Amino acid sequence: MAKLRRFEEMGMWISARELVQNIYVVSRNPSFYRDYGLRDQIRRASISIASNIAEGFESQSNPIFCRFLSSARGSAAEVRAQLYLALDLGYLSSSDFARIAAQAESISRQITGFMNYLKKLPHRK
Repeated sequence: MAKLRRFEEMGMWISARELVQNIYVVSRNPSFYRDYGLRDQIRRASISIASNIAEGFESQSNPIFCRFLSSARGSAAEVRAQLYLALDLGYLSSSDFARIAAQAESISRQITGFMNYLKKLPHRK
């Protein structure tokens, strides 16, 4: 595996960035947009995924990076939970729900895989 030099090179960060864009697009739906609490919370949670990946990468410590990745994975689960609520409230079509929930789940799997990889490496302090 080639050494990553920047967090922007990481596939899971690129996926998280795309997720943020998709969350913003669907949350512009007028009924979703007017639900300020849910709209803002799902946007913040999606942003948190990308932000924690970036911040963890810059920590230069595998154990610290894993903690940030764990937070990112938790935020991905939060996004999925909020997508269910948006679906239940009629803010999302079932196709948008399925597409974006699958995207969030894929990011969770990528994060888990990368955490497992980092745990096998010698610790960077």
